[in-house]
Amino acid sequence: MGITAIAVGDSAIKVNFAGKVSYELNAAIQMYSKKLEEASIPGVVEWVPAFNSVTVYYQPKQVSFHILIKKLYDLHEVPISSEKIKSRIIQVPVLYGGEYAPDLQRVAEHSQLEINEVIDIHQNQEYLIYMIGFLPGFPYLAGLDKRIATPRLEEPRGKIYAGAVGIANEQTGIYPVESPGGWNIIGKTPLRLFDRTEFLFQTGDYVKFHRVNKDKFLELESQIKNNRFKVSIVER
Repeated sequence: MGITAIAVGDSAIKVNFAGKVSYELNAAIQMYSKKLEEASIPGVVEWVPAFNSVTVYYQPKQVSFHILIKKLYDLHEVPISSEKIKSRIIQVPVLYGGEYAPDLQRVAEHSQLEINEVIDIHQNQEYLIYMIGFLPGFPYLAGLDKRIATPRLEEPRGKIYAGAVGIANEQTGIYPVESPGGWNIIGKTPLRLFDRTEFLFQTGDYVKFHRVNKDKFLELESQIKNNRFKVSIVER
């Protein structure tokens, strides 16, 4: 799987990976990110994996563009064991329906399914986090069953609440903060996706949704507010 590297401004290089966005391509991006971590290249500040690329940010005073771009190409050829790539499964409770699901009926009608069928299908998958973006901590999740894939809203909403779980075409995701948006909202999670020091999700993790009722949702919301809740995370 080949790469091409190009300048992005004066302090970043975007490493593009050839091929269609897929689980295999995502695995290659995860391995390249691991190589960057192990290489500890002087001057490199951070890197951001995306659907088909990794953008590497650096300090030009510490490493020149020409030296770094050669290192990035060389790094691609360095062998690495897939066993070094660890991923986690994160359990995400969701209150589907009611006031927190203004578009659940729309998804059901588009899919020609009953509402409970949509919910069952949505929570029956393990979703790979392809990338984090759009908003701090927003996970773009792959693996949505095509039976419930639904186009974005023709007119985006001016405000969507934090924790909203949505569907847009063949992806699902979670809004980490209040924001405008055009995804079909089918439920809400009480989890906090990020704070000032830590993000809940990482690229390469998996998300597993599970349905909770209103009482359980309010209980979890209270526990989270009072720092008495621990998110269920297991190694995959």
